[in-house]
Amino acid sequence: MSENNFLDSISCPKDLKALDEKELKLLAEEIRQRLITTVTQTGGHLSSNLGLVELTIALHRVFKSPYDHILWDVGHQCYTHKLLTGRCGEFDSLRCKGGISGYPFPCESEHDFFHTGHSGTAVSSALGIARAKNIKRDNTFVIAVVGDGSFTNGLVYEALNNAGRSNSRLIVILNENEMSISKNVGAMARYLTAIRTKPRYYKFKAKTENVLNKIPLVGRHLAGAISRIKMTLKNAIYKTTWFDELGFNYIGPIDGHNIEQLTQALNSAKFIQKPVLLHVKTVKGKGYDLAEQSPTEFHGVSAFDLNSGDPITKGTNYSAEMGKFLCEMARKDKRICAVTAAMSVGTGLEEFGKEFPERFFDVGIAESHAVTFSGGMAKFNMIPVFAVYSSFLQRTYDQILHDLALQDLKVVLAVDRAGFVGEDGETHQGIYDVAFLNTIPDICVYAPSSYTELRRDLHKGLYFEKTTTAVRYPRGNELALPGDFVSENGSFDTYPSRYADTLPENVIVTYGRIFSYACQALAMLESEGYDNFAIIKINRIKPIDPLIADKILGAKNIFFFEEGVTSGSVGEKLAAKLLQAGFIGSYRLFAIGDCFVPQATVDQQLEDFGLDAKGIFNSIVGSFTDKNEEKA
Repeated sequence: MSENNFLDSISCPKDLKALDEKELKLLAEEIRQRLITTVTQTGGHLSSNLGLVELTIALHRVFKSPYDHILWDVGHQCYTHKLLTGRCGEFDSLRCKGGISGYPFPCESEHDFFHTGHSGTAVSSALGIARAKNIKRDNTFVIAVVGDGSFTNGLVYEALNNAGRSNSRLIVILNENEMSISKNVGAMARYLTAIRTKPRYYKFKAKTENVLNKIPLVGRHLAGAISRIKMTLKNAIYKTTWFDELGFNYIGPIDGHNIEQLTQALNSAKFIQKPVLLHVKTVKGKGYDLAEQSPTEFHGVSAFDLNSGDPITKGTNYSAEMGKFLCEMARKDKRICAVTAAMSVGTGLEEFGKEFPERFFDVGIAESHAVTFSGGMAKFNMIPVFAVYSSFLQRTYDQILHDLALQDLKVVLAVDRAGFVGEDGETHQGIYDVAFLNTIPDICVYAPSSYTELRRDLHKGLYFEKTTTAVRYPRGNELALPGDFVSENGSFDTYPSRYADTLPENVIVTYGRIFSYACQALAMLESEGYDNFAIIKINRIKPIDPLIADKILGAKNIFFFEEGVTSGSVGEKLAAKLLQAGFIGSYRLFAIGDCFVPQATVDQQLEDFGLDAKGIFNSIVGSFTDKNEEKA
């Protein structure tokens, strides 16, 4: 560990200019140690941030943030950026409630210009900023930092295609840490790359073109001929000139851990009056041996032990249980396939990929493609299971609607991280899937409350439902359920079972993991003398079984608790059915209102929105108190 203290001396990016090359290297070492020690405590994205330390230093040495705008694709690789822009003293609060966000967050700092959390967005937003600067005659720069993984997202290609013919001053940095996109060949290629990274090359180039264009009659033709000769030479040296053909001026590849080379290349890019693609090569997880050896496992981590790399909290979880079950079924049925969008580990599909490589498809960060791809497989009588985080399923609405549901194709959507997800904050909460899936005709949605129910619901999606089925389950472990609770394998369950035939006057309705908290709240209510309560647990939340409305129609008070947004919720749909049936009692819906959910632990988020046991208890008791006050 470094004994220097350069990091504490950096209060803003301009402080970097006082450090020489040797000191910058020591600073990079300090930053890596700070990243490692912090993320072991808070969790977060480690590998990607360790790989971008030198590049971030070089960016802030060359450009003048916040006047020049640096945009981070996905955004989870911005930790060094935060350390260099005045947030070093608060960095220990990373991803904690009320603390530093793990993503660019404009409310947090003027250096975070654009809020990002999903991949593929940086080039589009950067181009929009660049065009706006053109209109306003603003000569400052805009830089988009994009990882090679994001280049599998279609939005990137749409943006590059548009940007290449814009002639805007846009710098796109391609951070390659896993795959080679544009291999160069031999010593001549390296020599030309070295020349092309020197600012004087571009100064000379610009002056030459300007002089030639001013020569009457022949100047413009001569400049064009030179350009064609140059392109021919480049085509002979490089295997691809794809970026050039799009309209970008390609520079690279550059060693992404050499601050001097990076600085030189970035300074060169500033002199080019057209879009620039700077290709840098980095090592994901650099500086921490375990992360370098297993960068995927240390991409997004919970708190972990520094020496062993093992997570502090161990044990199985919903993702792992889904993966185990799918392997079991795939051994029996060769039609079953698994699809992931660059999240095989996170969604529990790693073992499936090893055991059934011919039936496992990682399509990269391309969720929309994954859905339609799955539809194609289903059309040819395979049974694809697309495992995806709820937050990322948002990107696939059009494909689910048009390419699956409209054709009644049997695809199982294993919707991971449904509900609150915790520390990743606003961009990653899985609280919208129910609302948008509710708008799509002829699909089914299940919400299990345990691992057993997860397996049961997946089995229904695979074999009993005739159309697209989504099985949504939360992040983390299953919660304890009452020992006397037994699911009847139907569309809903009644608890306690003594109310199976006739319900009391007060009914709690919920689904998914909130059922566990509702059961705890029921025990609390009974201990306080509220002994006329039952719970209806909905298993299939779309379509809602009409028998549910019939069963609770005679209740005096209905309390619906839902870990999702109010608008478009199951609670809203059930309320409409009750109203149409003539319900005259009191109906209260407790869900997530018209707001975004900030970072905190899942437990804190449940508490903040009154969806834990204590919150459910207080909401119900408070409702009775309010009624009594009204009567008085």
